[in-house]
Amino acid sequence: MTFQRARSEEQREIRRRAILDTASAMLDEMPVAAVTLNELSRRVGLAKPNVLRYFESREAVLLELLDRLLAEWLTELAGDLAAGIDDGLPMVERATAVAEVLSRSLSRHVVLCDLFGAQGSVLEHNVSVEVVARYKRASLEHLTTMTALIEKHLPELGENATLFSLQTMVMAGAVSAYSTPPPSLQAAYQAEPELARFHLELGDYLRTALATTLLGALPRR
Repeated sequence: MTFQRARSEEQREIRRRAILDTASAMLDEMPVAAVTLNELSRRVGLAKPNVLRYFESREAVLLELLDRLLAEWLTELAGDLAAGIDDGLPMVERATAVAEVLSRSLSRHVVLCDLFGAQGSVLEHNVSVEVVARYKRASLEHLTTMTALIEKHLPELGENATLFSLQTMVMAGAVSAYSTPPPSLQAAYQAEPELARFHLELGDYLRTALATTLLGALPRR
């Protein structure tokens, strides 16, 4: 696509959404590290300096995309938890069901998990204090939202609900790095099947890890 110069706030917002949508589409094809500003500019139909009028860096684009995808996921998660959790079940069964819903939901959002994994080591670098502070403020709001969702179905967690919510995002990011091995590693796994022990299926591993974390955080009775 090609754009004329934006002359109104509405047009500027259209440009921003187009840049974010294009970055999201690229992440369906490639890992975070492969997304370059040059290729993003080419695909969105804007010169690189024009993209930089809307976002100060590649990392700023991806941080805002992470914020958007996280907000969308939390909206979806609220419905998944409401449909998948019977609040009349005993505490341990509810905890197992919460882990199941979370792992199944996150495994449908691989790009979000990839961005979680790149957040601390990549996305929060090469951005200004203003950009990263704005992102962190939004993240705190998302963390509060997720905590409330978890507490609704597992009130027994108490203060541990916030820590568990944060741990869920961290684990999703960490596991995603091992669930999509590069071609050379895939070939190594095929040549030596015993090496495939290091390949983690995102949904399966998260289900076990989240259930273990939840059961450990629940009060002993």
